[in-house]
Amino acid sequence: MSDRKDNGQGNGANGAGSGTGIVTKTRPKTKKPSLYKVLILNDDYTPMEFVVHILERFFNKGREEAVTIMLHVHRHGVGVCGVFTFEVAETKVAQVIEFSRRHQHPLQCTMEKE
Repeated sequence: MSDRKDNGQGNGANGAGSGTGIVTKTRPKTKKPSLYKVLILNDDYTPMEFVVHILERFFNKGREEAVTIMLHVHRHGVGVCGVFTFEVAETKVAQVIEFSRRHQHPLQCTMEKE
């Protein structure tokens, strides 16, 4: 026999702590992450073909869609490349700017909350 005192948390004969209650789980409410549009801005120096290449390479656009977006940028001054979570959008903007500078083009890429 043990000298331990029963503190009511064991399986004593009085039923205390026997687990007959209802267990409810509360799920934390998760909200969807904010989305950001990645935008390419028109300039007078970056070749159209280079912009098409950027859209194909970094935004996985097919040739036809890339040309359509590039023409929209050319005509309207700005165009949406895609919509992403903050981190992905931020990474894509940095990749486009770095790639453009490496190829000596002044192409601007930015992001804004959707």
